[in-house]
Amino acid sequence: MKERLEELILKYAFRFSETPSFKLVSGGMSQFYFNCKRVTLDPEGQYLIGNMVFEAVKDLRIAAIGGLTLGADAIANAVAYTSWLKKQPIQSFVVRKKQKDHGIVSLIEGKVNQGDRVAVVDDVITTGGSTLQAIAACRQAGLEVVKVVVLVDRQEMNGRENILKEVPLVESLVTRDEIMEIYRRENRG
Repeated sequence: MKERLEELILKYAFRFSETPSFKLVSGGMSQFYFNCKRVTLDPEGQYLIGNMVFEAVKDLRIAAIGGLTLGADAIANAVAYTSWLKKQPIQSFVVRKKQKDHGIVSLIEGKVNQGDRVAVVDDVITTGGSTLQAIAACRQAGLEVVKVVVLVDRQEMNGRENILKEVPLVESLVTRDEIMEIYRRENRG
């Protein structure tokens, strides 16, 4: 599954430039660009991601999985669906970017309750900013974040290290170095 996921990421989500040409959310520039929504919203991508992330969290006794909208939504939903098929249901939840100002004022949508053990997911980490925002919202809602799983670790700007300061378990399905190794192998000659 990992090899096929890497193929999809390389083909549909990854771009490389010899000089830093891609502007990041953080404002910095990079040689690497990942638009993972082209994989997380794909049926085969959801199948692979749902199964791989489920395997990464299935033994943690978590009630739910989610993260900051929009990057985490398809991942969390794929895991919830997979968990139901595997008879070990895990709820999915969404962390809003800003608190709504009407109805039940909340940053988190989904069937989660104070005290629940949860995992946070994200599509890409660079600085870890959106993942850390999701972790903070979960804690504000009284949830216990036990693990973070990301689709791609860009291995730039200390993202993984920043998250590890808040959550002891951080796992990436794929790293930038792994994608670059395949990219270079396919583009030799």
